[in-house]
Amino acid sequence: MKFDTRTLVLMAIAIVINIVVGQLAVWVKLPLYIDAVGTVLVAILAGPLAGAATGVLTNVIWGLVSDPTAAAFFPVSLVVGLVAGWLAKAGGFRTILRTVLSGVVIGIISTIVAIPIIVYMFGGVTGAGTDFATAYMVAIGQELLQSVAIANLATNLADKVLTCVIAWIIASRMPGRFTAGFPFYQRAAG
Repeated sequence: MKFDTRTLVLMAIAIVINIVVGQLAVWVKLPLYIDAVGTVLVAILAGPLAGAATGVLTNVIWGLVSDPTAAAFFPVSLVVGLVAGWLAKAGGFRTILRTVLSGVVIGIISTIVAIPIIVYMFGGVTGAGTDFATAYMVAIGQELLQSVAIANLATNLADKVLTCVIAWIIASRMPGRFTAGFPFYQRAAG
């Protein structure tokens, strides 16, 4: 996997965006993560491998710098980057409707990957805003696995749709002279 300088710079900027916005969401206990806008943006512009690398590096760096919990979720970010890139290649970010549908697909797949991490590594509690919904469902008698799945699916659907729409808006508003340097985007947007 070799990326050109433009892609590496984009990835670095995206990683910073992911960590800063994601950490803010954690601090204020938002019921959304908003920590993958940069990952999806890179996937749209530079493809699935660049998106996956951005996602993994985001979580590893974030985990080392400020939030060890974030490192455990690198498989989720890897999948978000890969799936977003594949969907971009298939035209999943050509219109707002396709972008929303891509967010739904990414939300479902990322939830499937996240559930075992949340349940088996963290006992259902990660410090995210979804912990309140999970705790409520457990308190009213739901099983932990089911509570985590429901709380995270609802959150991930909203989060990934919003994430994809933000990334699509950014990508579609970038000047052509900038996006021309990303052959993947030229094919995917075509």
